[in-house]
Amino acid sequence: MSKTKKTLLWIGGIWLGGTILLVALLGFGHKNNSFQIQNEFKLTPWVHLGLLSINRAVLYLFLASILTVASMVFIAGRMQMRPNKVQTIVEASYSFIRDQILKGNMSDAMINRWFPFIGALFLFLWWSNIIGYLPLPTNTQEKFTLFGAHIPAFALYAATANISVPLALAIIVFILFNVEGVRSQGPIGYVKSLIPAGVHGPMLLLIFPLEVISTFMRLISLTVRLFANILAGHMIILFMAGGLAVILGLSFLGWAVLPAGIAIYLFELGLIATLQAFIFAVLTAIYIGGATTHH
Repeated sequence: MSKTKKTLLWIGGIWLGGTILLVALLGFGHKNNSFQIQNEFKLTPWVHLGLLSINRAVLYLFLASILTVASMVFIAGRMQMRPNKVQTIVEASYSFIRDQILKGNMSDAMINRWFPFIGALFLFLWWSNIIGYLPLPTNTQEKFTLFGAHIPAFALYAATANISVPLALAIIVFILFNVEGVRSQGPIGYVKSLIPAGVHGPMLLLIFPLEVISTFMRLISLTVRLFANILAGHMIILFMAGGLAVILGLSFLGWAVLPAGIAIYLFELGLIATLQAFIFAVLTAIYIGGATTHH
C-alpha cells in the first residue's frame, strides 16, 4: 500500500473514530431555536450617520479599495526594463484581462479606452471577494475578552454578499454602456440598435418592448449573480463550520461535516472569488462593446 493511501486511511479513520466518539459522549441534543443563520450577515451600524452610517460592509469596501489602490501603486513602482517577478505576474494578468475579458467583445480602440475601468473593476471585485474569505474581527454581536478588552468575534463576511454593493456597481455599468451606446451611435441610432436585424412590421411591437426589458434585466444579471454566489458560499461554509450542528443541536455534526466545510472553503477561495469577479468584468465588456454595434 502506498504512503498516500495509508495517510488517507489514517485521516479517514481519525474522522470516523472522532465522529463515533462524539456521538457516544454527547449523544443527540435538541434543536436550537435561538440561533438564526441570517443574523450572521446582519449589518449593525458602528457609527450612526444616517445613510452614511459605518458598518462592517463599509469596512470591507474600504479595505478592498485600499488594497486595490495600494496594489496598483506598488505595481507601477516596480516596472523595469528587465522584468522582475512582480512585473512578470502583472504582465500575465494584463494579458489575461485584455485577451480573455476585453478582446472579442470590443475593438482595439475601445479596449484602450475601457481597459483602465474594467481592469480596476475586476481587481476591486477580486479583492472584495478574497478578503471576504479571511476571518476578521467584525462580528460585533458576539465578542470575546482579551486582556480586559471586549473584541468582536472573528467572522467571514464580504461586501459583495450585501446586495447593495453589486447593485451599485451594476447601476454604474448600466449607465456607462447606455451612455457609450448613445455617444457612439446617437440617441436614435442606439435605440434602433436594440432591434435585432430582420425584424420588421408588426413584429416590432412585440420585439422592441422585449429588447428594452432585456436591457434593464442586465441590472439583475450583474447584481444577482455576484450577490447570490458570494452569499450562498458564505452560508454553506457557515453551515459546514458548525452552524448546522448548532441549529440541529447535534454537537458531533461540527466534527463530522468539518472536512466538507474545509473543502468548500478552499473551493470558494480558490475558484469562486476569482470566477465571479471575472464574470462581472466579462459581462461589463460585453454590454459596453455591444452598445456600440448596430445590431
